[in-house]
Amino acid sequence: MAGRMVDFSSNGQRTQGYLATPGSGSGPGVVVIQEWWGLVPHIKDVADRFASAGFVALAPDLYHGKAAREPNEAQKLMMELDIQRAGKDMAGAVAYLRSQHAVTPKKVGCVGFCMGGGLTLYLASMGVVDAAAPFYGVLRNQPDWRGVKCPIEGHYAERDGATDGLPKVKEALQAAGKQATFHIYPGTQHAFFNNERPQVYNAESAKLAWDRTLAFFRKNLK
Repeated sequence: MAGRMVDFSSNGQRTQGYLATPGSGSGPGVVVIQEWWGLVPHIKDVADRFASAGFVALAPDLYHGKAAREPNEAQKLMMELDIQRAGKDMAGAVAYLRSQHAVTPKKVGCVGFCMGGGLTLYLASMGVVDAAAPFYGVLRNQPDWRGVKCPIEGHYAERDGATDGLPKVKEALQAAGKQATFHIYPGTQHAFFNNERPQVYNAESAKLAWDRTLAFFRKNLK
Protein backbone atom coordinates (compact mmCIF):
# COMPACT_ATOMS: atom_id res chain seq x y z
CA MET A 1 0.00 0.00 0.00
CA ALA A 2 1.31 3.43 -0.95
CA GLY A 3 -0.93 5.42 1.42
CA ARG A 4 -1.23 5.69 5.19
CA MET A 5 -3.82 5.56 7.94
CA VAL A 6 -5.04 8.89 9.29
CA ASP A 7 -7.46 10.07 11.98
CA PHE A 8 -10.20 12.57 11.30
CA SER A 9 -13.10 14.09 13.23
CA SER A 10 -16.58 12.63 12.89
CA ASN A 11 -19.42 14.16 14.89
CA GLY A 12 -17.19 14.94 17.86
CA GLN A 13 -15.44 11.56 17.74
CA ARG A 14 -12.36 10.27 15.93
CA THR A 15 -12.50 7.92 12.95
CA GLN A 16 -9.72 6.31 10.95
CA GLY A 17 -9.29 6.07 7.21
CA TYR A 18 -6.75 5.17 4.56
CA LEU A 19 -5.34 8.22 2.77
CA ALA A 20 -3.54 8.04 -0.58
CA THR A 21 -1.98 11.16 -2.14
CA PRO A 22 -0.87 11.56 -5.78
CA GLY A 23 2.79 11.91 -6.68
CA SER A 24 2.14 15.48 -7.78
CA GLY A 25 1.24 16.27 -4.18
CA SER A 26 -2.23 17.65 -4.91
CA GLY A 27 -5.50 17.03 -6.70
CA PRO A 28 -9.27 16.88 -6.20
CA GLY A 29 -10.60 14.69 -3.39
CA VAL A 30 -12.35 11.33 -3.62
CA VAL A 31 -13.94 9.40 -0.75
CA VAL A 32 -13.77 5.63 -1.39
CA ILE A 33 -16.50 3.65 0.38
CA GLN A 34 -15.91 0.01 1.30
CA GLU A 35 -17.79 -3.13 0.30
CA TRP A 36 -19.48 -5.13 3.05
CA TRP A 37 -16.11 -6.77 3.81
CA GLY A 38 -14.74 -3.61 5.46
CA LEU A 39 -11.63 -1.53 4.86
CA VAL A 40 -9.76 -4.44 3.28
CA PRO A 41 -6.66 -4.35 1.01
CA HIS A 42 -8.79 -4.18 -2.16
CA ILE A 43 -10.40 -0.89 -1.08
CA LYS A 44 -7.00 0.52 -0.10
CA ASP A 45 -5.74 -0.52 -3.52
CA VAL A 46 -8.62 1.35 -5.19
CA ALA A 47 -7.64 4.45 -3.18
CA ASP A 48 -4.05 4.02 -4.37
CA ARG A 49 -5.30 3.77 -7.95
CA PHE A 50 -7.15 7.05 -7.59
CA ALA A 51 -3.99 8.63 -6.21
CA SER A 52 -2.05 7.33 -9.23
CA ALA A 53 -4.69 9.02 -11.41
CA GLY A 54 -4.15 12.38 -9.69
CA PHE A 55 -6.73 12.38 -6.88
CA VAL A 56 -6.36 12.63 -3.10
CA ALA A 57 -8.30 9.56 -1.96
CA LEU A 58 -9.59 8.74 1.52
CA ALA A 59 -11.28 5.43 2.41
CA PRO A 60 -12.98 5.77 5.83
CA ASP A 61 -13.16 2.73 8.08
CA LEU A 62 -16.92 2.47 8.61
CA TYR A 63 -16.57 -0.72 10.69
CA HIS A 64 -14.08 0.93 13.04
CA GLY A 65 -11.38 -1.72 12.98
CA LYS A 66 -13.49 -4.74 12.05
CA ALA A 67 -13.34 -6.64 8.76
CA ALA A 68 -14.78 -9.87 7.38
CA ARG A 69 -13.42 -12.77 5.35
CA GLU A 70 -16.58 -14.84 5.00
CA PRO A 71 -19.93 -13.73 3.54
CA ASN A 72 -21.89 -14.56 6.71
CA GLU A 73 -19.55 -12.42 8.79
CA ALA A 74 -19.70 -9.61 6.25
CA GLN A 75 -23.48 -9.69 6.22
CA LYS A 76 -23.53 -9.50 10.03
CA LEU A 77 -21.25 -6.46 10.03
CA MET A 78 -23.34 -4.78 7.34
CA MET A 79 -26.58 -5.41 9.22
CA GLU A 80 -25.06 -3.96 12.38
CA LEU A 81 -23.96 -0.80 10.57
CA ASP A 82 -25.84 2.31 11.73
CA ILE A 83 -26.44 4.23 8.50
CA GLN A 84 -26.73 7.56 10.31
CA ARG A 85 -23.36 6.97 12.01
CA ALA A 86 -21.93 5.88 8.66
CA GLY A 87 -23.28 9.07 7.13
CA LYS A 88 -21.50 11.14 9.76
CA ASP A 89 -18.27 9.21 9.20
CA MET A 90 -18.48 9.74 5.45
CA ALA A 91 -19.32 13.42 5.86
CA GLY A 92 -16.35 13.68 8.23
CA ALA A 93 -14.14 12.16 5.54
CA VAL A 94 -15.38 14.75 3.04
CA ALA A 95 -14.71 17.58 5.50
CA TYR A 96 -11.24 16.20 6.23
CA LEU A 97 -10.35 16.16 2.54
CA ARG A 98 -11.61 19.70 2.02
CA SER A 99 -9.40 20.83 4.91
CA GLN A 100 -6.23 19.39 3.39
CA HIS A 101 -3.84 21.66 1.49
CA ALA A 102 -3.26 18.79 -0.94
CA VAL A 103 -6.90 18.89 -2.06
CA THR A 104 -7.15 21.49 -4.80
CA PRO A 105 -9.57 22.56 -6.01
CA LYS A 106 -11.71 22.09 -2.90
CA LYS A 107 -14.03 19.62 -4.55
CA VAL A 108 -14.71 16.07 -3.37
CA GLY A 109 -16.36 13.15 -5.12
CA CYS A 110 -17.48 9.82 -3.71
CA VAL A 111 -17.28 6.29 -5.08
CA GLY A 112 -18.44 3.12 -3.36
CA PHE A 113 -18.87 -0.57 -4.06
CA CYS A 114 -21.62 -3.03 -3.07
CA MET A 115 -22.76 -1.76 0.34
CA GLY A 116 -20.60 1.26 -0.39
CA GLY A 117 -22.54 1.88 -3.59
CA GLY A 118 -25.72 2.35 -1.59
CA LEU A 119 -23.86 4.50 0.92
CA THR A 120 -22.50 6.63 -1.93
CA LEU A 121 -26.09 7.37 -2.94
CA TYR A 122 -26.91 8.15 0.70
CA LEU A 123 -23.96 10.54 0.94
CA ALA A 124 -25.08 12.23 -2.28
CA SER A 125 -28.52 12.77 -0.72
CA MET A 126 -26.81 14.58 2.17
CA GLY A 127 -25.66 17.24 -0.29
CA VAL A 128 -22.01 17.27 0.77
CA VAL A 129 -20.19 15.93 -2.32
CA ASP A 130 -19.61 17.32 -5.80
CA ALA A 131 -19.97 14.04 -7.72
CA ALA A 132 -21.11 10.51 -6.83
CA ALA A 133 -20.25 7.21 -8.57
CA PRO A 134 -21.98 4.19 -6.99
CA PHE A 135 -21.00 0.69 -8.10
CA TYR A 136 -23.69 -2.03 -7.92
CA GLY A 137 -25.34 -0.71 -4.78
CA VAL A 138 -28.82 0.52 -3.86
CA LEU A 139 -30.58 1.45 -0.61
CA ARG A 140 -33.36 -0.48 1.08
CA ASN A 141 -35.00 2.75 2.19
CA GLN A 142 -34.70 5.62 -0.21
CA PRO A 143 -33.45 8.89 1.26
CA ASP A 144 -34.76 12.37 0.50
CA TRP A 145 -33.34 12.81 -2.98
CA ARG A 146 -34.12 16.52 -2.88
CA GLY A 147 -30.87 16.92 -0.93
CA VAL A 148 -28.74 15.81 -3.90
CA LYS A 149 -26.60 18.68 -5.19
CA CYS A 150 -24.28 16.76 -7.52
CA PRO A 151 -24.37 14.65 -10.68
CA ILE A 152 -24.55 10.88 -10.20
CA GLU A 153 -23.07 8.25 -12.52
CA GLY A 154 -23.60 4.64 -11.49
CA HIS A 155 -22.16 1.32 -12.65
CA TYR A 156 -24.24 -1.83 -12.31
CA ALA A 157 -24.04 -5.50 -13.25
CA GLU A 158 -26.62 -7.07 -15.55
CA ARG A 159 -26.84 -10.29 -13.53
CA ASP A 160 -27.30 -8.80 -10.08
CA GLY A 161 -30.24 -8.55 -7.73
CA ALA A 162 -29.13 -5.05 -6.73
CA THR A 163 -29.78 -3.89 -10.28
CA ASP A 164 -33.44 -4.91 -9.89
CA GLY A 165 -33.83 -2.01 -7.46
CA LEU A 166 -32.35 0.51 -9.87
CA PRO A 167 -35.59 1.52 -11.67
CA LYS A 168 -37.08 2.81 -8.40
CA VAL A 169 -33.93 4.83 -7.70
CA LYS A 170 -33.97 6.29 -11.21
CA GLU A 171 -37.66 7.14 -10.98
CA ALA A 172 -37.26 8.82 -7.59
CA LEU A 173 -34.25 10.84 -8.71
CA GLN A 174 -36.06 11.94 -11.84
CA ALA A 175 -39.09 12.97 -9.79
CA ALA A 176 -36.80 15.06 -7.61
CA GLY A 177 -35.33 16.70 -10.71
CA LYS A 178 -31.84 15.31 -10.18
CA GLN A 179 -29.21 14.47 -12.80
CA ALA A 180 -28.23 10.80 -12.88
CA THR A 181 -26.83 8.31 -15.39
CA PHE A 182 -26.62 4.57 -14.77
CA HIS A 183 -24.56 2.17 -16.88
CA ILE A 184 -25.44 -1.53 -16.88
CA TYR A 185 -22.63 -3.84 -18.03
CA PRO A 186 -23.86 -6.82 -20.10
CA GLY A 187 -23.01 -10.29 -18.83
CA THR A 188 -21.50 -9.08 -15.56
CA GLN A 189 -22.19 -10.19 -12.01
CA HIS A 190 -22.19 -8.34 -8.71
CA ALA A 191 -18.67 -7.15 -7.75
CA PHE A 192 -17.42 -7.34 -11.34
CA PHE A 193 -14.93 -4.57 -10.52
CA ASN A 194 -13.23 -6.50 -7.70
CA ASN A 195 -10.08 -8.03 -9.21
CA GLU A 196 -9.51 -10.01 -6.01
CA ARG A 197 -12.64 -12.08 -6.70
CA PRO A 198 -11.82 -14.01 -9.91
CA GLN A 199 -15.16 -15.82 -9.89
CA VAL A 200 -16.99 -12.57 -10.70
CA TYR A 201 -14.28 -10.17 -11.92
CA ASN A 202 -14.76 -8.94 -15.48
CA ALA A 203 -11.59 -7.19 -16.67
CA GLU A 204 -13.13 -5.55 -19.74
CA SER A 205 -16.15 -4.12 -17.92
CA ALA A 206 -14.02 -3.14 -14.91
CA LYS A 207 -11.70 -1.11 -17.15
CA LEU A 208 -14.59 0.58 -18.91
CA ALA A 209 -16.25 1.46 -15.60
CA TRP A 210 -12.94 2.76 -14.24
CA ASP A 211 -12.27 4.91 -17.29
CA ARG A 212 -15.80 6.31 -17.14
CA THR A 213 -15.44 7.09 -13.44
CA LEU A 214 -12.14 8.91 -13.92
CA ALA A 215 -13.62 10.96 -16.77
CA PHE A 216 -16.72 11.71 -14.67
CA PHE A 217 -14.65 12.93 -11.71
CA ARG A 218 -12.24 14.91 -13.87
CA LYS A 219 -15.20 16.70 -15.45
CA ASN A 220 -17.03 17.47 -12.21
CA LEU A 221 -14.18 17.99 -9.74
CA LYS A 222 -12.21 20.59 -11.70
